[in-house]
Amino acid sequence: MDKLIYLDNAATTKTAPEVVEAMLPYFTENYGNPSSVYSFASGNKDVITRQREIIADTLGAAANEIYFTAGGSESDNWALKATAEAYAGKGKHIITTKIEHHAILHTCEYLEKQGYDVTYLDVDENGIVRMDELKAAIRPDTILISIMFANNEIGTIQPIREIGELAHERGILFHTDAVQAFCQVPINVDECHIDMLSASAHKLNGPKGIGFLYIRKGVKIRSFVHGGAQERKRRAGTENVPGIVGFGKAVERAAASLKERTTKEVELRDYLIDRIEKEIPYCRLNGDRKKRLPNNVNFSFRFVEGESLLIKLDMKGICASSGSACTSGSLDPSHVLLAIGLPHEIAHGSLRMTLSEETTKEELDYVVGSLKEIVENLRNMSPLYEDFIKKQNR
Repeated sequence: MDKLIYLDNAATTKTAPEVVEAMLPYFTENYGNPSSVYSFASGNKDVITRQREIIADTLGAAANEIYFTAGGSESDNWALKATAEAYAGKGKHIITTKIEHHAILHTCEYLEKQGYDVTYLDVDENGIVRMDELKAAIRPDTILISIMFANNEIGTIQPIREIGELAHERGILFHTDAVQAFCQVPINVDECHIDMLSASAHKLNGPKGIGFLYIRKGVKIRSFVHGGAQERKRRAGTENVPGIVGFGKAVERAAASLKERTTKEVELRDYLIDRIEKEIPYCRLNGDRKKRLPNNVNFSFRFVEGESLLIKLDMKGICASSGSACTSGSLDPSHVLLAIGLPHEIAHGSLRMTLSEETTKEELDYVVGSLKEIVENLRNMSPLYEDFIKKQNR
C-alpha cells in the first residue's frame, strides 16, 4: 500500500476541509478585533457568540458557560489552579488519578508545592476508578475532584455520572478532562453533574491552538489570564476568531455525524482488536474491552521495544504511537500502563492506534499484516524471546 495510513488521531486529527473553508474569511476579510467598537470588527462578537452556542448545545450547557482557551492543557491548568486559589479558604485537598494527562498531573505537582494536598487514586487493571476508593479518599477539606472522561492512551471511559453524583452529594466541585471524549461519546454536563470540562478542537478535525473550558454558572473560579475584558473578564487576550470559528464548525460537523461515525469506528476497532489477538501471540489489549473510546486500540507486545515497532511501522507508511504525544521522546514507560499493573518490560512494548472516520478495513488488513511481520522480526532478534521459547519447548 503506497498511501500514508494515519492511526494517531488521539495525538491530532486532520483539519476538515469545511473547517478550513469556514475559517479563511476571518484571516483575510473579517479580520477585525471583536473588542473594537466599529461595526466591521464588532460583528465578530456575534460570530463568537454563535460558536459558543453550537458548542454549548452539544453539552446541554448555556453559551455563557463556555470560555475559549488556547487548548486542552490551558483549560486543565485553569480549572485546577483557579479553583485551588478560589476555594483555598474551604480546604486544600484535591483528588485525581494516576492515569491523568500530564496537563493535570504536572499542575497537581505544582499545587503541591504551593501547599495543597493531592490524592492520586489507583485504577483497576482496565484503568477504571474504583468508586469505593474515591469515596474513601474524600475528606472534609476536599475542594475538587478532577478525573478524565476517557484516557488518552488506553481509551478507557470512566464512570463519570457516578463520580459527578458523588462529588455533588459531598459538596465538592467536579472537573473532567474530556479532550479525548468530546464529540466521541455523548456528554451532558447536567446529567453527569460536571462543574468544569476541558476540550480541544484539534482532536475532532478542528484547528490547533483553540480549546474551551466549560464552567458551570455559579462556580467561583478566578480569572486565569489578566488584562482585557475578553471571555467575561476571566481570560484576557484578543480572541482567536478564525480558531473559534473553526472549532464551532468542527463541533457542528462532529455532532451531526456522531452516531454514524462512532458506530463505524467501533466496528473497525473491534475488527482490528480481534485480528491482532488471534494472529499475533503474546500480546495484551490494554484498557477495558467495551468501556473504551470508539476509535482506540492499545496493545502491548511482549519481547518487543515500542520505539523499534514505531520506526518499522513508519517505514511501511503507518503512523501510530506508543502513548501520549505530549510524552514522545521520553525513555520512561507510560505512566498509564504502569498504573494498570504492567511491568516495565511489557509497558515498553506498547502500541496505540487511534482510528478516524476515514480509516478503512483494507488499511487495517495492511496494518495487521505489517504488524505480524515486524513483531516476528523484532522478536527473532530478542535474546529474551529466544530464552522464553526455549523454556516453552522443554
